[in-house]
Amino acid sequence: MKILQMNLKKGVAKVLPESLDDLWHLYNIILEKDEVHARTTREVKVEDQYARPKRGKRVPVLLGVKVEKMFWDKILNRLRIHGIVCEAPEKINIKGSHHTIDVTVNKPITIVKTEWSKHQVDRLKRASRVTAAPLIIMSIDDEEYCVAVLRQYGVDVKAEEKTRLPGKLEAEKRTGAMREFFKMALKFLREAWISLRSPIVIIGPGFVKNDFFKYVKREALDAADAVIDVKGVNSAGVAGIHEALRSGVFTKALKHVRIAEETKVMEEVLARLGKGRGDITYGFIEVEKASAYGAVEKLLVADTTLRETPDEKRKALEKIMKEVEEKGGQIMVISTEHEAGTELLSLGGVAALLRFPLG
Repeated sequence: MKILQMNLKKGVAKVLPESLDDLWHLYNIILEKDEVHARTTREVKVEDQYARPKRGKRVPVLLGVKVEKMFWDKILNRLRIHGIVCEAPEKINIKGSHHTIDVTVNKPITIVKTEWSKHQVDRLKRASRVTAAPLIIMSIDDEEYCVAVLRQYGVDVKAEEKTRLPGKLEAEKRTGAMREFFKMALKFLREAWISLRSPIVIIGPGFVKNDFFKYVKREALDAADAVIDVKGVNSAGVAGIHEALRSGVFTKALKHVRIAEETKVMEEVLARLGKGRGDITYGFIEVEKASAYGAVEKLLVADTTLRETPDEKRKALEKIMKEVEEKGGQIMVISTEHEAGTELLSLGGVAALLRFPLG
């Protein structure tokens, strides 16, 4: 994410998203009643004094909308921002009408807020420092494989297949079937790699992952050169990827990827809860109480809780967030697109790691 302009006194930030992950950050930073300004297209009807209005045509125009709703479209790689037009050229006379701005990669937008909170500014700056490419994961054993891209918003599964290979007593048949299984797995792995040219990590139980890596080196040397690690886990498929996230297998490769950080902090929350420690709390009322005492070291909020909570409660939540920041605490907005976010939702969408236990 490139920050093209930032003037917090005026509440203005102009940014250029450069990846799908950047769109995810914007999805969590932009809130209802903010303004978003961008170049878009709008249907304009040309009227003639003596004739019926002609059929409208779409023209490029610079518009500003006051945000009402947002839709994050992963399939078409865009963020759709719907709202009421608050700024537009006078000649097209559309102020007050509704419009949807499509935010896409490499399209600059300007965000205007009444007030930028510290966690929003921090997230924007952190996104501007992220240079690591998304990580491609092949999770494989002799029963299934899964090809996925590990992005900042979660695990993006590209292909998965289960199989039933002949038993070890039918060595010849098993070898042939394994070769075909590897061939299909490599096909999907190469497709993911060619589109991203990102680092690859191969994981799985037993020796199959190592045999697959040897196969990749024989059949696709270019993709093999992108493999930065081969690691053992207890499961294959999507389950193996989540296990690897929890156990820190990807830590080195995911140095700059937010999902690893979010998974780690939720593991800490669950560990403290499991031990019955007093320096952890969750749920809106308990977190509000901890914040009033200045006890919150790290406040965790699920992204959907921040976006979808009714106005009155969201204002109260934002007040807590502001209070935590003012008392030196840290805010983390956790993505619900992966397991850590789901776990936080099960705790009410809000949790806090505390500096000291409360009564």
